[in-house]
Amino acid sequence: MKLARRNNWPFVPSFFDSDVYNDFYNGNEFSPAVNIHEDEKNYEVELAVPGMKKDDFKVNVDDDVLTISAEHKDEKSEKEKNYTRKEFSYSSFQRSFKLPEQRVNVEKIEAKYNDGILRLTLPKMIPDQPKQRLIEIS
Repeated sequence: MKLARRNNWPFVPSFFDSDVYNDFYNGNEFSPAVNIHEDEKNYEVELAVPGMKKDDFKVNVDDDVLTISAEHKDEKSEKEKNYTRKEFSYSSFQRSFKLPEQRVNVEKIEAKYNDGILRLTLPKMIPDQPKQRLIEIS
């Protein structure tokens, strides 16, 4: 017997689609590695995003789609006797995931950024909870 997953948002990968675990870089776009784990009470999402600050991230849920994005700009300048050197770096990404049919308690989602890893805890919910929220990172 073959099981099929229904995804009403075909452009957004489901939590458990194999393409969620894609390469660090997808063409020229930065795409951080993602680990997703499920236990009895929560879904745990981890993204490897070293070199950023917690203020660089935006995490939100809208209509059962979890979107994680970040933008980081860095400018360095050095002046010596005979030369001036300026370096600019810019990185950004956006990852979106269709939440599982067993919905997440949006009001209790937690996000923490520590040692280059962004960790989200998405508690499983009781039906009839709000579907939209901006999540702050601690």
